[in-house]
Amino acid sequence: MSSKDWLEKDFYAVLGVAKSASPEEIKKAYRKLARESHPDHNPGDAEAEERFKAVSEAYDVLTDPRKRKEYDEMRSLFGSGAFRRNARSGGPGGYPFDVSDLFGGVGQPGGAAGGDRRFGGAGFSDLFSSIFSGGGPTRTRGPARGRDVEAEVMLDFGDAVRGVTVPLTLRAPGVCDTCDGDGAKPGTLPRTCSECRGAGVVTRNQGSFSFSEPCRECQGVGTIVDEKCPECRGTGGVTKSRTLNVRFPAGVSDGQRIRLAGRGEPGDRGGPPGDLYVLVKVREDDLFGRSGDDLTLTVPITIAEAVLGTDLRVPTLDSAVTLRVPPGTPSGRTLRARGRGVVRRDGQAGDLLVTVEIVVPEQLSPEARKALEEFAAQTPAAAREHLDVRVRRFN
Repeated sequence: MSSKDWLEKDFYAVLGVAKSASPEEIKKAYRKLARESHPDHNPGDAEAEERFKAVSEAYDVLTDPRKRKEYDEMRSLFGSGAFRRNARSGGPGGYPFDVSDLFGGVGQPGGAAGGDRRFGGAGFSDLFSSIFSGGGPTRTRGPARGRDVEAEVMLDFGDAVRGVTVPLTLRAPGVCDTCDGDGAKPGTLPRTCSECRGAGVVTRNQGSFSFSEPCRECQGVGTIVDEKCPECRGTGGVTKSRTLNVRFPAGVSDGQRIRLAGRGEPGDRGGPPGDLYVLVKVREDDLFGRSGDDLTLTVPITIAEAVLGTDLRVPTLDSAVTLRVPPGTPSGRTLRARGRGVVRRDGQAGDLLVTVEIVVPEQLSPEARKALEEFAAQTPAAAREHLDVRVRRFN
């Protein structure tokens, strides 16, 4: 993506967020839109794929503090028209050229997938620093790091607690295998641009000033492909499907973001690949819940079990344990089975927290009712004196 693209696109509008949006708001909007337009969810839908690319471009710029600052400054500068008026003024502080000339004749991007083949690898600030310093280009094309990729995976509750390896299929730009990313037809090679001699930018003199601009002959690439690769049509990149076996460690939690270094988009011109970030979603279990490293479980007991006490046989994720319910246990008390929770990285495990709830029967047999009435007659009344004080006020 080039600086010209930045002028033409409103990345905030693409993600549907305000210019003042926080990084968290930007990430939330990106994840929602990326899921809706992901090619895997919209097979054969070209429009959805373009939306996915646009959303990914916007996210790439707005989540990088340096790129976002540069983008905001550039949009503000050109949006106000101040720079263009100053450039044409010819007065003190003015410059005898139109800055729009910097982008004249620049075509569509090519080169290896995920990379920007224009501007010789130089950013917007690099080009402008060379304009006002009066010197030549400050950077030449070189290796560029690939973009980071985001994916989402849904894990079963038990798999998230124990750890699991999951095959993850991704569709993302990759290097064309036919031409190895150089864009040239097999058996041929790109030739060095004679205009810029491979630099990707040229320096021109105008009056007392010299300024640099992208080479129009090679579109800022530094090389020219005479016979294009039939597979990628000279771009050097294609959209690929690849499957990775991703290992999720024991105890991974819902909403956790796993970073896989070097598993993102490949770099340009030998640059390092980006990273893959996997957002973990965990399905709810029909029995167990989770609180940090502890597992939680709710177990019903009868009135008699609560009063007299009992031994409870309860499940864990991998086996079963017996817990002692002491006599006189109230509803809502939590019992602890140590070491039966989530295993931590240090090898220690959390606990299983079992909460008992007294269940009141909806129907009683005549014998049970009589026994309960006899029990009630022998049982002291509940202590409600503190309530009776207030009640007497209304009598």
